[in-house]
Amino acid sequence: MPGQKFGPAWFPGLVAAGLGLCGIGLIAAGLRERAPWVAFPGWLRSARARLAVAAVLGGLLFYVLAADWLGFYLTALLITVVWMRVLGASWRLALPAAAVATVVIHLSFYKLLRIPLPWGIFERYAF
Repeated sequence: MPGQKFGPAWFPGLVAAGLGLCGIGLIAAGLRERAPWVAFPGWLRSARARLAVAAVLGGLLFYVLAADWLGFYLTALLITVVWMRVLGASWRLALPAAAVATVVIHLSFYKLLRIPLPWGIFERYAF
């Protein structure tokens, strides 16, 4: 927005700084614990957990490839429903929760942060 002292890189920079501080905290905790440098967590033995990780990575890749064509609403709705189902939510919960989350995320970016998200096939309904 014009007239403000911060630009579009402010929020990602703030998130990066926060993640950097968390990383420093994790490194400090690891050094105090004297744990092995590489240790695989127990959840890796679970097929459902591996599927969830694969679903997140696949969903992100799907968003990158499909968002411009399908638009944010449809792409985010599909991804969120798949993620919720993989994590164990019922259809009864996944569909309305994904729909509400998609609308809230879009309005947060589009109206509050003024970051345009792709409309895709819904271009003629853009507001």
